[in-house]
Amino acid sequence: MATAKKPATKETAAKKTAAKKSTAAKKSTAAPAKSTAAKKTAAVKKTSAAKKPAAKKAKSSVPHLDFDKDLFKRSVVYNVRTLYRKTMEEATDQQIFQAVGYAIKDQIVDHWLKTQEAYEKQDPKTVYYLSMEFLMGRALGNSMINLTAYKDAKDALEELGVDINVIEDQEPDAALGNGGLGRLAACFLDSLATLGYSAYGCGIRYRYGMFKQEIRDGYQVEVPDNWLADGNPFELRRPEYTKEVRFGGYVTSYTDANGRNNYRLEGYQAVKAVPYDLPVVGYGNGIVNTLRIWDAQPVDCFRLDSFDKGDYQKAVEQENLARNIVEVLYPNDNHIAGKELRLKQQYFFVSASIQEAVAKYMRNHDDIHKLYEKVTFQLNDTHPTVTIPELMRILMDEYYLTWDEAWEITTKTCAYTNHTIMSEALEKWPIDLFSRLLPRIYQIVEEINRRFEAQIRSRYPGNEEKVKKMAILYDGQVKMANLAIHAGYSVNGVARLHTEILKNQELRDFYELYPEKFNNKTNGITQRRFLLHGNPLLADWVTKKVGDGWITDLPKIAALKDFAKDEKAQEEFMKIKYQNKLRLAKYIKEHNGIDVDPNSIFDVQVKRLHEYKRQLLNILHVMYLYNQLKEHPTMEFYPRTFIFGAKAAAGYRNAKLTIKLINSVADRINNDRFINGKIKVVFIENYCVSNAEIIFAASDVSEQISTASKEASGTGNMKFMLNGALTLGTMDGANVEIVEEVGKSNAFIFGLSSDEVINYENNGGYDPMEIYRNDPDVHMVLNQLINGTYSPDDPERFRHLYNSLLNTESTSKADTYFILKDFKSYAEAQKHVEKAYRNRSKWAQSAILNVACSGKFTSDRTIQEYVDDIWHLDKVEL
Repeated sequence: MATAKKPATKETAAKKTAAKKSTAAKKSTAAPAKSTAAKKTAAVKKTSAAKKPAAKKAKSSVPHLDFDKDLFKRSVVYNVRTLYRKTMEEATDQQIFQAVGYAIKDQIVDHWLKTQEAYEKQDPKTVYYLSMEFLMGRALGNSMINLTAYKDAKDALEELGVDINVIEDQEPDAALGNGGLGRLAACFLDSLATLGYSAYGCGIRYRYGMFKQEIRDGYQVEVPDNWLADGNPFELRRPEYTKEVRFGGYVTSYTDANGRNNYRLEGYQAVKAVPYDLPVVGYGNGIVNTLRIWDAQPVDCFRLDSFDKGDYQKAVEQENLARNIVEVLYPNDNHIAGKELRLKQQYFFVSASIQEAVAKYMRNHDDIHKLYEKVTFQLNDTHPTVTIPELMRILMDEYYLTWDEAWEITTKTCAYTNHTIMSEALEKWPIDLFSRLLPRIYQIVEEINRRFEAQIRSRYPGNEEKVKKMAILYDGQVKMANLAIHAGYSVNGVARLHTEILKNQELRDFYELYPEKFNNKTNGITQRRFLLHGNPLLADWVTKKVGDGWITDLPKIAALKDFAKDEKAQEEFMKIKYQNKLRLAKYIKEHNGIDVDPNSIFDVQVKRLHEYKRQLLNILHVMYLYNQLKEHPTMEFYPRTFIFGAKAAAGYRNAKLTIKLINSVADRINNDRFINGKIKVVFIENYCVSNAEIIFAASDVSEQISTASKEASGTGNMKFMLNGALTLGTMDGANVEIVEEVGKSNAFIFGLSSDEVINYENNGGYDPMEIYRNDPDVHMVLNQLINGTYSPDDPERFRHLYNSLLNTESTSKADTYFILKDFKSYAEAQKHVEKAYRNRSKWAQSAILNVACSGKFTSDRTIQEYVDDIWHLDKVEL
């Protein structure tokens, strides 16, 4: 195991490191200048240069920043001494990480200050990206990459006797997000800084994230993710920008000296919103933008009078109110207290962010009417939609604008990104809860709705059905998506198919009313984290072949197409893939205790667990393959390793039961000597950004098998593609565009089309029971859910999954996500995967083409489209 090396006379820290679990051993396999992997990579580099087509020279075409290596070394040693009163030899790996983090932040702050000075001087328009989630991943490695200082920092640490891989592994993933929504936000911030645009990310400083996932007896167990336990060296507390956020109370009106009727909130509870700033470093350009996350603190920290009277609960009432707001991401909302807490969270960070954005604008400008010329708010899904009435409140109640003046500014300032096709996922709040918790905000929403209903009735006289579908307030609910679409100046989907479905299906009425607002912005990912940092062997290989321009201009990676049929390049690529599979195999052995064969097909599905994403289809197929091997032991079969990683929402029963099923199937198959290791099943615990980087690099097959028409876009599909995995998927979300770029012959497509799914949903005609009765393979697999095959101690354990497919005990629709309908098509596609993988040269060609055709899917392209079509920002030059 790799450890932080110290001089031979000092053994204390090395002994501590050797006892720790760490992914550093895995990372070191792929790190430059490391034993076996490095020797093999060096051999690749030595031989590839002589092969035609010729690789480009190594001259860099991307900018590089100055990095004072000696100053960095001195800073690390100084930080260890002053923070911990220790020498380098005495310090633990965690203490060295903290010291390194502060040393890197010192270098970042110089650029951060220069960036802010440039913004003050050039006064660019700024986008505030409002999101409940920012799934940032680890900051240290990514910051060093974007400072173009990774190699220098690595060399400096080696001179201090420290292994950079071990130090990176001491950093916990920031628990500020969960799934694709948050990771997209993180990629967007990276691209905004790299492209040189003024931007703030705005969110919440969650103390425990959503949860840290542990697997106990095959079940998901949610435990607090205490990511701040050792502190965060990259954050800056900014108490000078503290804001007050108010809940509850009642609204009173008064007439001012000018005869104007004004409103104020009284009898409220308040909390202080205290910002913490995290740097977002652009690649090689010196731009450092800010992720501002808000912590909640009590207005009155402790009431001694109540404590002295014995009312201990009241003494800490304010503290508890504040603490609850920032404890966890997405508290369970299957009860009223959970719903109330979620709404509090949303208003808390939105109100604080909007207050500060307006105040910042007014510090440099004197006309609030022109706010929209310098500020735009992007609502990342419906969670931040209270931005609209909150901005109206500030403009009317604090700047005394008229309704019409405030409405004009708001509707030119707020834009909305829709991330879901599923109508049930469009956020709605009970009116009684909303009005009680946010009385002034509700008043404003009522007035927006009143005027909007009048507009609908004027446009569609006598059509109350339109009012029912489009009203913001209806049937006892506040419909946040309707509010965002009506008040936003832009409404975008996140993949071409998704946007078309929104326009033609879910949001058709709004598209008819506001066609000019709707546009598509296909999602993207940052290649700097998911290739340059996450897969250094492949990144180095790509750079040697086509130059390093791809780091900031990913379409340049298309030059790899010239090497797709080159036998030597194919062999080099496959060796790199093998090294990455070894790295993941070691990680799996350490964390799961399972031996997997790196020569097997690594078939991977890692993403948030939801029924529409169909992890259940995947594991049912694994059960089918296992049945086939048991019945036909001599059948031709290429070994497979099926890898899953997913978190299920704490209150989502079927999702959590699917995790238990996956682990139960794994336990049976992995321990069956009869099949001789031909199938292995692995569930990666606590899937997150840092282990995702290892997983993407090692994957052969990318499982993107959502029910067609249900996935808005997906971004995992792009990360797999960038790392040379072939897509096995439906024509859903961004899969459609991936296939267009790489060609159908370099992917494996199956299943119903989105039009076919929508037709079944609207017109019926699908009976899963018919498939169950007539397909013996499906019949056998489903029966195994309820006959104890995978749960001998409780044969009924998976009954709910069985019922969800066949609807044997409920009035709800059976097999909502068409798992059985697509099963045979999926099984056939898997056969094509096996056949293709046996042809090593053809597989390598397709894998290289996937990398080469990934250029469209950079978040740099997506952000530039937002800038050109929605935000209209100006680049800042340092």
